[in-house]
Amino acid sequence: MNPPRRSTLSKPELTRGFLGVFAYSRRALELVWTTSRPLTVAFALLTLVAGTLPAAVAYVGALIVDAVVAAIQADEVARAALTRNALVFVAAEALLVATIAGAQRAISLCQSLLRAQLSQRVNVMILEKALTLELTHFENSDFYDKLTRARREASSRPLSLVTRTFGLGQNAVSLMSFGTLLFSFSPWAVLLLFLAGLPAFLAEAKFSGQAFRLFLWRSPETRMQLYLETVLAREDHVKEVKLFGLGPLFLERYRDIFRKLYKEDRDLTIRRDTWGFFLGLVATATLYGAYAWIALSAIASRITLGQMTMYLMLFRQGQSAVSAILSAVGGMYEDNLYLSALFEYLETPVDDRMGVAIRGPRPDDGIRFENVSFSYPDAEKPTLVDVNLHIRPGESLALVGENGSGKTTLIKLLTRLYVPTAGRITLDGLDLREWAETALRDRIGVIFQDFTRYQLMLGENIGAGDVQHFEDEERWREAGEKGLAAPIVDTLPQGYRTPLGKWFNDGRELSGGQWQKIALSRAFMRSRADILVLDEPTAAMDAGAEATIFEHFRTLTKGRIAILISHRFSTVRMADQIVVLQEGRIIERGSHDDLMHVNGHYAQLFSLQAKGYR
Repeated sequence: MNPPRRSTLSKPELTRGFLGVFAYSRRALELVWTTSRPLTVAFALLTLVAGTLPAAVAYVGALIVDAVVAAIQADEVARAALTRNALVFVAAEALLVATIAGAQRAISLCQSLLRAQLSQRVNVMILEKALTLELTHFENSDFYDKLTRARREASSRPLSLVTRTFGLGQNAVSLMSFGTLLFSFSPWAVLLLFLAGLPAFLAEAKFSGQAFRLFLWRSPETRMQLYLETVLAREDHVKEVKLFGLGPLFLERYRDIFRKLYKEDRDLTIRRDTWGFFLGLVATATLYGAYAWIALSAIASRITLGQMTMYLMLFRQGQSAVSAILSAVGGMYEDNLYLSALFEYLETPVDDRMGVAIRGPRPDDGIRFENVSFSYPDAEKPTLVDVNLHIRPGESLALVGENGSGKTTLIKLLTRLYVPTAGRITLDGLDLREWAETALRDRIGVIFQDFTRYQLMLGENIGAGDVQHFEDEERWREAGEKGLAAPIVDTLPQGYRTPLGKWFNDGRELSGGQWQKIALSRAFMRSRADILVLDEPTAAMDAGAEATIFEHFRTLTKGRIAILISHRFSTVRMADQIVVLQEGRIIERGSHDDLMHVNGHYAQLFSLQAKGYR
């Protein structure tokens, strides 16, 4: 397996990420706010309550101790009043503690509800972005790494960042109230409180950055693990996996990836926890040094016993608040890094120069390819070179050529899944880039050789050809008749409402030829389409069935532009115009008789195939 690509994220960039923590907190807070305003407001108010009350508990605790000490030392007359005061203080502290517990429980409730809503919101944002991207994005491995990073962690990180931001505010409020009371003991005690937690914080920030770099580096391995899971556990792979004995090999490869990733995680965790333990001892030593200082001050009668109790509680809780604040900032830094993956994906640039035209100036002109070339990103050579074509309304065109000659790419350019690298394509005299996407695709019904087998009802598999009539059973029937799928439907118990595939209960599996007839029917769902394209849709059928379908197809496409790709020349010869592609260039064109008369590449291929049938 190839080693993972190392992250391009440098230390200065990570530092800028640390300084930009609060910028991402703002964006995450905006995301949470727009997800649920009532829950966000409740979360903020409850956090403020939970941050304010602990200092009040410490203060009331000191009043209880002093009231008890005073009652012990008082005479019988004063003792009763002091005892009542102590009980009132106890009741007040109990009420404060109950309020804090209620606020924490309510905060937990808000977090749970927000987590569910926010996870859904972020996943929808990821999918909505996917709908705006070009096909070339999905054919790029770097983009898949970006998408994997966004989906793996980012759905939980926005709430984590907001929770930490609110937690930071809660502990800051607590610390201010603790510091106000502790300042009366000694300003140095407040400074000591802050400094004690600093070493652990710096270590945590360092290891958070290392953890994120690991996260970036391992995206290819993570995708490979997911792919191996799919190969080992999906019905469309299991036949070959079993027959070729690939299971143990792929499973061992899966284990190897885990062992590699686990070793990296283990080494980082050991370093992180070892440093955390020793640096935590600094905070512990500081805490007990402060305890000794406060105890000696009480022994010297500089503070009362109640004040000693309060200062000890304040210092312990204050140190916890400082640790929580520093941990929150470190955690926010880590969340910021992971959220950068989400926003990097969401901000993937797309071509927003969309056309708006719904018709062209010359409806009788048909389709033209004018000096069209196309190269895939990072490809060594172009896939199509200087292609010139003219297909008039009502004409049929067949594309012939060896695998990789550019036939399917040409269709993807026609459907604007790709944009030409050079040249232009026009429909009705108007450049495809000027057409509104919906108007253009309403004009085209296309079935690719790698058509999708949806794990849905049979009728919905056909209805997928026209989303406006996706659930229209009457349209299913019409398209099924045209695509020769009706005889298949008659054999199924629930007709067009029979679930297909084996992913869900009661699903029925079809043969390859039956699936192709379903896909063919899908192309006929668009009654508005005047351009029909079949890209090897009958490869799983025998020659007789394919000839029947293409003859049927030719009858149904009269008056429309029909484009077909097939390796069987008995069907190709039906086309008005045949174009032969080789290495992305048109080397021959004409009718079947014309090309046979020329006795060129097409004639050689036709003769070779015909010889196989003799």
